[in-house]
Amino acid sequence: MPTLAGLPLTLPVLAAPMAGGPTTPALVTAAAEVGSLGFLAGGYRTPEQLARQIGEVRAVTETFGVNLFAPNPVPVDPDAYARYAIELRPAAGRFGVTLPNRPVQDDDGWSGKLDLLLADPVPLVSFTFGVPTADVIRALRSAGSAVAQTVTNAEEAGVAAGAGVDLLIVQGSAAGGHSATLTPHRPPEPRPLPDLVREVAGSHRLPVVAAGGLDSSAAVAQSLRAGAAAAMVGTALLLTEEAGTSAVHRGAIVERSGPTVVTRAFTGRPARALPNEFTHRFDPVAPLGYPALHHLTSPLRRAAAAAGDAEWVHLWAGTGYPASTSGSAKAILQRLANG
Repeated sequence: MPTLAGLPLTLPVLAAPMAGGPTTPALVTAAAEVGSLGFLAGGYRTPEQLARQIGEVRAVTETFGVNLFAPNPVPVDPDAYARYAIELRPAAGRFGVTLPNRPVQDDDGWSGKLDLLLADPVPLVSFTFGVPTADVIRALRSAGSAVAQTVTNAEEAGVAAGAGVDLLIVQGSAAGGHSATLTPHRPPEPRPLPDLVREVAGSHRLPVVAAGGLDSSAAVAQSLRAGAAAAMVGTALLLTEEAGTSAVHRGAIVERSGPTVVTRAFTGRPARALPNEFTHRFDPVAPLGYPALHHLTSPLRRAAAAAGDAEWVHLWAGTGYPASTSGSAKAILQRLANG
């Protein structure tokens, strides 16, 4: 395949950033070792933690990217937050954890992570949730990094292109985990990924990477035929030996069947997951509000994961999760690329 954002790749299937644990330096370096590219997930990590992971990857390869959550907060109504906290208290008591009394609003260490990437540039920086200002994008490019933006429709792609990015990551609604939508109050409508790729690729003169629900080599090939320069997978790698996926999350992917759900119950932003008691009980009453709800439910989710209770954990998964298999990330990336 041709170069992508200046990086010489031979495998057109990339490893998506999966924040919260699944993405590890080992997963990123495994992708590079088969001619692909992986992204470290900067979300929920401190600048110091991210710097250590960059160092681990750089000791093996210079072909990698870093993904950051760009600030695009979703304000939470204080009264709605208080009501939701009350709903969660019995479950929190069951696991012996205390929930925040007031909304915690932060920007995920935005300035510190930008400072890190400007001082110690990496080949490719991608953004999710929000589009950085043109000044930020210019600074990263001047430092030597190519810049990618995750978008969910052609309108968002236009905003990103106008800000000066080099690459568009087009995320379909079938993707697991958080939707990258810039409008969390209006989640993307379900739409075949090839159609979305075709529209975005036809509207903007930027390379496009297709992401979301890609569970087979046939699905990858469809996206490439639609105009994508490469595809990106996340859920397909959750069971790999290099992934840091928790035991409770791995077990749920292997053992469960049936459709996924889009829920805001865990973080206050729409995200696709396997349904469980948490989504069943709290999705109808959860307000919008990110990152306030993320911080509110985090203690409960961590305790449940430690206890091995899958009913109270966010089980992020795309619609193609039944096709996920164990083994090496290298083999799975190669299989998805070549059939």
